[in-house]
Amino acid sequence: MSGAETQATAYGVLPLNTTEDVKAQQADVAVLPIGSFEQHGAFLPLVTDTVVACTIAREIAAAHPVLLLPPLTISCSHEHAAWPGTVSISAVTLYAVVRDIAESLRRSGISALILVNGHGGNYVLRNVVQESEGTGTRMALFPGTADWDAARARAGVQTSSHSDMHAGEVETSILLHAHPELVRPGYESADFLADERRHLLTLGMPAYTESGVIGSPSLASAVKGKELLAGLVDSFAEYVSVVAPDTPNARGTR
Repeated sequence: MSGAETQATAYGVLPLNTTEDVKAQQADVAVLPIGSFEQHGAFLPLVTDTVVACTIAREIAAAHPVLLLPPLTISCSHEHAAWPGTVSISAVTLYAVVRDIAESLRRSGISALILVNGHGGNYVLRNVVQESEGTGTRMALFPGTADWDAARARAGVQTSSHSDMHAGEVETSILLHAHPELVRPGYESADFLADERRHLLTLGMPAYTESGVIGSPSLASAVKGKELLAGLVDSFAEYVSVVAPDTPNARGTR
């Protein structure tokens, strides 16, 4: 069984490796999908960000020699708290959990960890990566802005990255491609733009949208979703080369 062999679930993917599989694989880099449990309008599930993160991670694991970890499914969604079903943990808790996972991996011999983040509100992950210097674990956060920009251009996404904030063209396209059974009718007429969101962190999403949508899901397609994922897989190769323990910039070798 390879490191990329997985089982589809409502969250997108769960690794099926045994201990012996991991030993045989000898991966130097672990990948941790991080999603959320928050509203995504009336047509996408609460687990959308987790499905997106898991889908990206699954594609990465199929193309690169990495150890795929199960996802963190609840994170920092406080700006969505007004909608029923949304569940959050504090940034302090998310920070601590990721740091603990990195330390556990290091003790087991894996000193590189890439966080595949599916939720834009997980701002603290940037700090986790920034502060990993000197901890013995080389970390990175993926996808970055440039990675998304390249993938969006490849897929022909029409909505700008700023306008396509939540439950819009990109997220809906990825689910239409990878998990169409999770997309309910209604996305075709759910477009809502709110480009002026200066006080989002203070006021939360309800100040800018009644439906929970900010973006243009009507422009989504499965073809765009497929190309988005392909573009992100291509971008990921650079991250592996940066964090892998045997690269010149790494903090030593195992």
